[in-house]
Amino acid sequence: MAFILAAVAVFILLCLSEFGWRRGYMSSEVGRKFVHITVGSFVAFWPFFLSWHQIRILSVGFLVAVLLSKVFNIFSAIHSVQRPTYGEFFFALTVGLLTFITHSKGIYAAALLQMAVADGMAAIVGVEYGVKQERWRYHVFGHTKTVIGTATFFVISAAILFGYSADTMRLALFLVPVIALAATAVENVGVGGLDNLLAPLLVAVILTQLA
Repeated sequence: MAFILAAVAVFILLCLSEFGWRRGYMSSEVGRKFVHITVGSFVAFWPFFLSWHQIRILSVGFLVAVLLSKVFNIFSAIHSVQRPTYGEFFFALTVGLLTFITHSKGIYAAALLQMAVADGMAAIVGVEYGVKQERWRYHVFGHTKTVIGTATFFVISAAILFGYSADTMRLALFLVPVIALAATAVENVGVGGLDNLLAPLLVAVILTQLA
């Protein structure tokens, strides 16, 4: 039952994003990041009520759904940005790949929240405030980044890691900003949506080695 409810909940969130985008309540970027943050935050806690095998199955299901959506333009909101990106594919792939790196519920959540919340909020803040100020923009492999967006990622990443440290007592506090900085660096070079894969996998590998 939990397996079915998890899939249905994600479908509902996708429908809400599509509805908001089609009605003009949110821009294409905000619509994508609404899915990014809400679905990602929900998925981050799947290990607490789903088995690792079930999560892998849902990850494959996500990949198929994203592919079909791309081909048949089902959920236009998540594909509507003008820049080339495969973030939604890497998003679905990461959900499953993390289960092969760790079987720690806390590490899984902390890693996936890097993609869901840190990256999601960084994009929203960067688009809303950073892009308008040319002096705060910079480019990585031809892709525009913003200082405020990058700073947002770092702060939220550190907050997530601090929460993991406080909850598990398995991560020394002095390592929190170090790991957050590494995740931020990877997020910067992971253009074209590749950051959805690289940042959470890096955090998962580091936390697993330190556990």
